[in-house]
Amino acid sequence: MKIFGSVGVVLMMKPELDKNIAIFLLSSIGLIVLPHVYHMPIAVFGFFCLLLVWRFIGIWKQHWLPGKLVILLLTSFGIALLYNQHQGIFGRDAGTNLFITALGLKLLEIKTERDLYLSNYLAFIVAASQFLYEQSILMAAYILLVCCVLLATLVYINSSKAKTLGALKSAAIIIGQALPIAVALFILFPRVDAPRWMLFNDTHQARVGLSDSMEPGSISDLSMSDELVFRVKFDGAVPTPQQRYWRGPVLSHTDGKRWTQTTFNKPLRRPVVTGTAYQYTILMEPQDKNWVFALDMPIVFASPLSQNSGYQLTTLNSPEQRAEYKVSSYADYNTGPINRSEYNAATQLPGEPSDKIKQLVAQLHGFDSAADTFINQLLNHFRVEDFHYTLTPPVMDENPVESFLFKTRYGFCSHYASAFVYLMRVAHVPARVVTGYQGGELNKVGDFLEIRQADAHAWAEVWLESRGWVRVDPTAAIAPERIERNINLNRQTVYGFEAKNSPAYHWLRQAGQLWRSVDYNWQRWVINYDNKSQSNFLSAFGINDLKTLAYWMIVVIAAITAVLCWFMFYRKANAADKVLMIYNRFSKKLAKHGLVRNTGEGVKDFAARVKIKLPEQATEIDQITAVFIKLRYGRNASGEDLQRLKTLVGLFKA
Repeated sequence: MKIFGSVGVVLMMKPELDKNIAIFLLSSIGLIVLPHVYHMPIAVFGFFCLLLVWRFIGIWKQHWLPGKLVILLLTSFGIALLYNQHQGIFGRDAGTNLFITALGLKLLEIKTERDLYLSNYLAFIVAASQFLYEQSILMAAYILLVCCVLLATLVYINSSKAKTLGALKSAAIIIGQALPIAVALFILFPRVDAPRWMLFNDTHQARVGLSDSMEPGSISDLSMSDELVFRVKFDGAVPTPQQRYWRGPVLSHTDGKRWTQTTFNKPLRRPVVTGTAYQYTILMEPQDKNWVFALDMPIVFASPLSQNSGYQLTTLNSPEQRAEYKVSSYADYNTGPINRSEYNAATQLPGEPSDKIKQLVAQLHGFDSAADTFINQLLNHFRVEDFHYTLTPPVMDENPVESFLFKTRYGFCSHYASAFVYLMRVAHVPARVVTGYQGGELNKVGDFLEIRQADAHAWAEVWLESRGWVRVDPTAAIAPERIERNINLNRQTVYGFEAKNSPAYHWLRQAGQLWRSVDYNWQRWVINYDNKSQSNFLSAFGINDLKTLAYWMIVVIAAITAVLCWFMFYRKANAADKVLMIYNRFSKKLAKHGLVRNTGEGVKDFAARVKIKLPEQATEIDQITAVFIKLRYGRNASGEDLQRLKTLVGLFKA
């Protein structure tokens, strides 16, 4: 029974049905909010959980639900809690926390059917907000599943005969019917980028990554991070591990401990290149800096990319968004001559070198030989002396270069690069530190490279007469396996050598590569399907203007609608026609004996009239009539019922 009032429709249905609807709704809302535990302050998430549990208890203990005064106090507490978290007024995080807190408070007010609808619709908005944080294919599947439960709740509310599985089945059918049109609109509907003033940045969300400065040992902190930085898909052959240097910030100035960037006002010189170009597509993950790490040396690129005086690529796009760029690089290049300002920056020292440093440079013939000879001597010094490559270097004092060269001799790539550049400058050879990433794991399933924070690296560049800036990696002299075989020492330590030889490890590795390949294509073709990608995709089909696009949308949506209508109505009509054909055979058997069904006569009335004439066959007539009614008008008919009707009619003889 339903009583209509001014505030809505008060639920006066069976108590157990009310409970089922409430459990359905609260469970789906709990599942919707659950992934936000990683994005919300723990206090705010705990407050929402308290409200949700309180409302769950209220399903069975309605007198425990709070009154208006308590709800007012809870609302005031929620506002104070949000203010205490200092999340601001605008932005993704502030809006999400406010919305979820308001939803939790609204749950305590559910009394009418209108409240059920409103809470359900608000839950759909919370589900969509999850994509502001994570857009993986797993999260999309999870949200689709929970939205199916939310939709099943609406089915449950609107059908007094609905059961749990039946409501879920109906919701799944509705979503399945809507998906083709949703996919068509996703592909064809014009995509408009949001204005910059509508993008609120949550700057307190810090990310791990390279910095615009470097101290010996600083990059080693990244060696334990498996966080993905970018992925690269090559149009042709993939370069060898020795060539996979992904250029980042170039550091020229040093105070003896820290290395920082130097900016030149001079226009960038274009390097002279030879050999074959590597053409590839970079998919950058969200980061704090507007850097794009390209294969050394990037030559061909387009807007919004630009190149600074250190040949590092930067982008005008927001680094907070995942983005894709096409770049061409050459392994063989010559940057040309050096000017006075570059020379001064590349030979700058924080002070007079110590006598021990000068003696080492003299011992390696840095003052009395050609630059390339001194380079070989220094690399050989690292190679033959008692130097070691380690992920956990000891703490250095205020003079880290001298401590590393003469005391500890244990260091990471940043130690070797900074010491190498420092000694080059003492010998009056222009040199600088380059940071970025080296290597990358090849995903053999998708044929693309994955570069992670653990691949962070530092190397040196030396300017040589007639060759320009030349890359020299001192790490290759002391730990060639780090460069040549692209060994991730962090993963090697975790898994161990024995685990790598086990069949289970190889199976898990292949499964992981398969999944990462699926995720890579999901990010490229779905998440990154922006206005530019849409134009490139549709132009392949000759769709180059809005008029043609509108025609395509009309045709595609009309075709999908026609197919859905055929499945929904025509096939159902065919099934109904089969039932009617079988029943007509039953009617024809009776007509041969003068028992003709009158126009407009119902099957029950016809059966009652026939049983008077054929009382000995009343049971068979009742069975045929009951199965026919179930098939023709019932909701739970099956293929077995159709076969039973066919059998009963076949055996019937008047």
